[in-house]
Amino acid sequence: MQTSSLIDQLRSALRIRHYSIRTEQAYVQWVKRYIFFHHKTHPKEMGEPEITAFLSHLALDRRVATSTQNQALSAILFLYKHVLHHELDWLHDVVRAKRPSRLPTVLSREQVRCLFAELKGTNQLIGRLLYGSGMRLIECLRLRVKDIDFDYLQITIREGKGGKDRVSLLPERLIPSLTRHLARVRRLHNRDLDQGFGSVYLPFALTRKYPGADTEWGWQYVFPSEKFSTDPVSGRVRRHHVHEANFPRALKQAARHIGLNKPVSSHALRHSFATHLLEDGYDIRTIQELLGHKDVKTTMIYTHVIKRGGRGVRSPLDN
Repeated sequence: MQTSSLIDQLRSALRIRHYSIRTEQAYVQWVKRYIFFHHKTHPKEMGEPEITAFLSHLALDRRVATSTQNQALSAILFLYKHVLHHELDWLHDVVRAKRPSRLPTVLSREQVRCLFAELKGTNQLIGRLLYGSGMRLIECLRLRVKDIDFDYLQITIREGKGGKDRVSLLPERLIPSLTRHLARVRRLHNRDLDQGFGSVYLPFALTRKYPGADTEWGWQYVFPSEKFSTDPVSGRVRRHHVHEANFPRALKQAARHIGLNKPVSSHALRHSFATHLLEDGYDIRTIQELLGHKDVKTTMIYTHVIKRGGRGVRSPLDN
């Protein structure tokens, strides 16, 4: 069995189980690094000692973060379990990367206002939506038109972290600008259709289950890219959502312009969303659901004790 054949089998196993393209790319890279670390030895000829050596190397020599080491371990375990069909016992001798205990970066309300004043166009709309709903950046970029409910002022987030759906807030203040934005996107979509394009990626087997759905307006991305690109799986030329590097770049530039000395990222807007809701007296359990945290302990990083609760949550963007 050649390495290239092994990688093809790994890709197939990931796609059968509906892993995202980003996870697929990461797992393939980790398996390749594992193989090259051991001088191109085939994984079927290696086992727990070689895996332990590679993971310990990442922690001791490369000094990677805990999440990075865990991702490498997940990729290798997936390879052995689903491709080589070899179950591994728990690796007791692995040197674990230490997870630092850090507090999240939180912006004041005035800093948020200054940032949004500096951002322009689509980037400003994305920033306001992140802060107003608490979404992660990739969740925002993957939004489809049908997932925005203007009547109930809510956004349905599909396939969030952990593969779970959830509902978050749609700030009332964003309705006019979001409506104008979607009108521009619809004109772009209609032009694509006239030129023989207009299809969009659909998850899983929805293209076969609902023929023609990939060109319907409701399935289009809320934030489509300005350029067409080739789907790495199907090879079809489509208009994907905007690249996830665009907004962070614009956000950092805006932070520099206003002289903000905090390490500003798109996730800082999510942290600020949660913190400002807590300051407004909303219940920690409600905020946990809005953020999509599996464990309330993750949400508790924003505060120790919340004694006041709230009903009818209102987005901090509307305050």
